[in-house]
Amino acid sequence: MCKCLFARISGLLVLTTSLMCTAPTRVESLPGDEILSRADARIQQYRTGEVVLKLLTPSGEPLPAGRRVQIEQTKHKFLFGANIFMLGKCRTAGENAAYEKEFADLLNYATLPFYWWDYEPQEGQPGYAEREWVAQWCRQHQVATKGHPLAWNFVDPAWLPSDPDRAMQLQLQRIGSCVAQFKDQINIWDVVNEATHYDRPETKALAPKLTEAIRKVGVPAYLRSAFKAARQANPAAMLVINDYETGTGYAEKVISQLVDETGKPLYDVIGIQCHQHSGAWPAQKIWEICERFAIYGKPLHFTEATILSGQLGWDLKKSNPNFSWESTPEGEKRQAEEVSQFYTVLFSHPAVEAITWWDFSDQGAWQEAPAGLVRQDMTAKPAYEALMKLVKGKWWTRTEAEVAANGGARFRGFLGEYRVSVSEGGRKLTGTFAFDKTTTGAIEVRLN
Repeated sequence: MCKCLFARISGLLVLTTSLMCTAPTRVESLPGDEILSRADARIQQYRTGEVVLKLLTPSGEPLPAGRRVQIEQTKHKFLFGANIFMLGKCRTAGENAAYEKEFADLLNYATLPFYWWDYEPQEGQPGYAEREWVAQWCRQHQVATKGHPLAWNFVDPAWLPSDPDRAMQLQLQRIGSCVAQFKDQINIWDVVNEATHYDRPETKALAPKLTEAIRKVGVPAYLRSAFKAARQANPAAMLVINDYETGTGYAEKVISQLVDETGKPLYDVIGIQCHQHSGAWPAQKIWEICERFAIYGKPLHFTEATILSGQLGWDLKKSNPNFSWESTPEGEKRQAEEVSQFYTVLFSHPAVEAITWWDFSDQGAWQEAPAGLVRQDMTAKPAYEALMKLVKGKWWTRTEAEVAANGGARFRGFLGEYRVSVSEGGRKLTGTFAFDKTTTGAIEVRLN
């Protein structure tokens, strides 16, 4: 429940056989129509590459020239995700099965809940088992995982002591404990959530103890201590700073302060929340936000994205508890169009590496809003179908290539994981490989 790298590259970032890329540079703001009209060209430039394969037979000999091989993508490098809070918690067994299928068919990334007040309702009794079960499901379905959040003063755990020094000590211990406990299952973490306005009225009311603990130590020290605790628990983890503030406050109060003694960033990723309950952001706003935070030279993750398929407005449910916030046919049509544009702009920006939808289904959605890609009964909305056509259609590689001398084969495809297959000697041989923008030279694949 949260609101919501580079600068734009002026030279080519095309992945050739050596997959070299140019240095990032800043450019001026672009009008919305230009952003959209050039999106497909940028996607080809930043999200695909020319690949050379060296294909070997099971005995290690080059595959004979002239053979035609089938190449099919099996997973994106880019993280297309959603929170997975309703896994196993839907109203019926049939809905649970549909939730699992629709999630795994479309997405490769999931956010798991680690809200302290819910994760550890009794001191010393954290909810390991439930999260481990979800993480295991994700691993079985080739879905990367992220924990959210490690530190957020939104609700105090009921048992938290009032002493601010002790509360902060326990907060830092919790960070280390969670990251260490799930070291082999979760490698991405939203470490600190919504620190820019940590002392807003609702946090003072709902989390007076944690809010006072942050005030006493100061935001910069709080941020640094939290990230150092996470890094110590798992040096290989990807650590995200996350906020709904998209203006200068986030940059000045949080990002610029989250550095070590030498000025080196303590974070790996800048997380940007983007709940659009009052209406979808125009392309120019989306692009300008990307540009604003790209100057820090870190990947951008859009961590919580919402566009409604029903009546627009913020906090409609809060203002009227009896209000029924339903998905409507006209709202679903609008949502599909806006979702397609939102994802196209973000996928075309070289700084962005992940988008997480919030929530995946209307059932269990924050504020009971019609925010899901699937409905209450887990049937797919037009927005889900539109994303499927992009993620597993337009932005998905299925192709053939002819083998040249020494087992060589070339193709252009989207960054990610692949399967290659060929009929040889009366049987089908297959192999797998992956490539991204760091890949250099030919990729050797032994077929079996």
